[in-house]
Amino acid sequence: MSKERRQAEIRDAATMRALSHPARIAVLDRLFSGEPATATELAEVCGLSPSATSYHLRALAKVGLIEEAPSRGDGRERVWQSQHRGLNVGTGPERGAAERAADRELAGMFIDIEDERARAWLARRDAEPYEWYVAASSAGVQLMVTAEEMAELNERVLALLEPYSRRTRQGVPEEARAVDVTYRVVPRS
Repeated sequence: MSKERRQAEIRDAATMRALSHPARIAVLDRLFSGEPATATELAEVCGLSPSATSYHLRALAKVGLIEEAPSRGDGRERVWQSQHRGLNVGTGPERGAAERAADRELAGMFIDIEDERARAWLARRDAEPYEWYVAASSAGVQLMVTAEEMAELNERVLALLEPYSRRTRQGVPEEARAVDVTYRVVPRS
């Protein structure tokens, strides 16, 4: 790809609503790897039929998150790709009610997906190699911070993760695996 791949900045309600389906997130996750795919190949990723997957592909293309890729051969199959490597989704309190509602719905879906991935790990971890079993972790820590300190903490933690990001990492070791890191910092009531 000729242009640099970057995160898609999602701030409008229409795009957030277009993303609010687990199959679409699964498709994007696969296409963000940089490898183009057909509806049939993506159907395996999201657990739908190729025709249902095509519907979701068209919806993602309509909001500019994916596009048709050059054909692999005779042109009978449509191949899809994304120029993006990830999503940066969010609105601020100054945005309209529609954007804030769409943001809440999408964030809730992401939390459900992240929780399901963690539960899937728990279900299969006994069958995993020892080094992966002991390396996996989950932690909860209650902090006492100001809003300014919380913002600084977020910057520092994300900077710590960045060198390992699929988006930016070069020279990935052969034994590396994709792992999910869920980081949430939310004030208690």
